[in-house]
Amino acid sequence: MKIAFWKMSGAGNDFVLLSRRAFRSAALKKMAVKLCDRKAGIGADGLLFVKKVRAGRISLRYFNSDGSEAFCGNGSRCAAWWAHTAGLVKGSNFELDTIRGVLPVLVTGREKIKMRMPAVPFVALGRKGNYPSPVSTVHFLNTGVPHAVVPLGKIGALDVDSLGRKLRFDKTFGPTGANVNFVELSGSRVFIRTYERGVEAETLACGTGITASAIALGLEKGLASPVSVTAKSGENFKVWFKPGPRGSVDEIYLEGPAKTVFEGRIEIPKN
Repeated sequence: MKIAFWKMSGAGNDFVLLSRRAFRSAALKKMAVKLCDRKAGIGADGLLFVKKVRAGRISLRYFNSDGSEAFCGNGSRCAAWWAHTAGLVKGSNFELDTIRGVLPVLVTGREKIKMRMPAVPFVALGRKGNYPSPVSTVHFLNTGVPHAVVPLGKIGALDVDSLGRKLRFDKTFGPTGANVNFVELSGSRVFIRTYERGVEAETLACGTGITASAIALGLEKGLASPVSVTAKSGENFKVWFKPGPRGSVDEIYLEGPAKTVFEGRIEIPKN
C-alpha cells in the first residue's frame, strides 16, 4: 500500500507528516519507527499525524522515532504550517488539538509560526543532584515534556550525545528521565544544544527545549520576555512567558521557522 507523506523541518528538527487517511495508534507507532529510519526509511526525528477536526481546528498526534507518543513544539508548528498551506484551515489564526490540550496558533509570516505552549506548573531552578563533570547547575521544568536545562560557559565543542546520555536518565528527573538542554548565554541571547529522549541523540532544534531554556535562564538571569534563542541549526526563535504564583509560568508562546521540505509517496506493509 502506498501512502502520501510530507517531509517537514522546524529549524532542522525534521518530521514525516501523514494525513488524509485513518490510522490506528498501533499502526502509527510502527510507521514512526519505519518511516523515521534514516537508512531504511525517509528519515526524521519524529512522525506527525494531522487531520481536520472542524473549521478552525486541526488535531495532531506526534510520535518520536522510537515509536513513543509525546508532545513536540517544533512538530506542532510544522503541522500548523502544513495545515495552513494545505487549506485544512482558513486564515492565519486557528487551533491545534494536541496531547497537551488545545493550543492557539498564529501564522506570523511565510514559514513562521507562533504558537501557545502548555503552562508550566513549576520551575525548579538549581535542581540538586550528583551530576557528571562539567555540569554543576541544572534547572528542571516540564514544557509539555520534561526538560533539564544545563548552563555552561561554552557549548560549541561539547560532546552532547555522550553527556546528554549520561544525564538523560538521572534519577533526579524521575523514572522516565528528561530531555537535556545545554545552554550558553551571550548578552541576552541564549544558544542551545539539545539531547532529545525518544530520538536518543542530539537534534538540530527542539521546540519544547528552546521554550524550557528561555524560561529557566529568563528567570535565573532576569531576561526580559521575549527571550531570543538560537538553535544548533543556527535558526532563531523567540519565547514569551509570564511568571505566575508558586513558581509557575503561563502565557508562554514560541515563534520560529517551519517549512515543507518535499513530498512523496512510500510503500508500507498492509499489516
